[in-house]
Amino acid sequence: MRFAILSRKPSLYSTRRLTEAVKARGHEAQVIDPLRCYMNIATHRPGIFYKGKALDRFDVVVPRIGASITFYGTAVLRQFEMMDVYPLNESVAISRARDKLRSMQLLSRKGIGLPVTAFAHSPDDAEHVISMVGGAPLVIKLLEGTQGLGVVLAETPKAAESVIEAFYGLKANILVQEYIREAGGADIRCFVIGDKVVAAMKRQAKEGEFRSNLHRGGAGSKVKLTPEERSTAVRAARAIGLNVAGVDILRSNHGPMVLEVNSTPGLEGIEGVTGLDIAGLMVEFAEKHARANHTRTRGKG
Repeated sequence: MRFAILSRKPSLYSTRRLTEAVKARGHEAQVIDPLRCYMNIATHRPGIFYKGKALDRFDVVVPRIGASITFYGTAVLRQFEMMDVYPLNESVAISRARDKLRSMQLLSRKGIGLPVTAFAHSPDDAEHVISMVGGAPLVIKLLEGTQGLGVVLAETPKAAESVIEAFYGLKANILVQEYIREAGGADIRCFVIGDKVVAAMKRQAKEGEFRSNLHRGGAGSKVKLTPEERSTAVRAARAIGLNVAGVDILRSNHGPMVLEVNSTPGLEGIEGVTGLDIAGLMVEFAEKHARANHTRTRGKG
């Protein structure tokens, strides 16, 4: 089988591991920068070109699309889908996951545990939004933020009002969420492939920090999940429509709460902590489902 890996840099750990895993299983792999692709939107004959050559003989496309190129990256992925190339994650699901508000609404509709979350357009509503999530301390998140960037912990109502008004002044879209104190600055990254959590790690924020992202200096360690946590992670990935997802969960007094569903979860941290060949499991899943032609949106756009 021939795999197209959509990634800006072949040297990135996740891209490199996926390339190795594809080749280890006897397949061909080509890393393709989605921003260097251009498309022919033709009736009955959609095409993708890369550095002057047509990309027309692939069986599987593995999207590793960064948040900053979501619009163009998903357009390229959608073109592959129109050409009947099996996507490990589908373009519509990636778009859902990248829109934090939309993904929270989808999770809420499925009855999945979430922190109390508020969203408003006007700074005049800041006081009511703060009250809605139970008051300070609370967490304010940019809808477009990634890897812990654009996430602020406001300790007091005055601080919360100031931060909310500042973001609104910059025309930024934000979510306001209750702060789960009992989580103690830790969350759990569940790596979901298909209908199974194949790996999990606890991420603990460094001292003086509440964001547990490894990019922010958090430390990863092995963790044993409860059946409820496993079920929550799988249901969350399914609600967004992702075959492969990193589902971030908080342990609260009311059970597991989903913080975020990531459509392009990194492999370096979780493979390092667990010692598992997650890249190989991703390729194995793609093999099985590409041959069976299993997708949710094939032919629907």
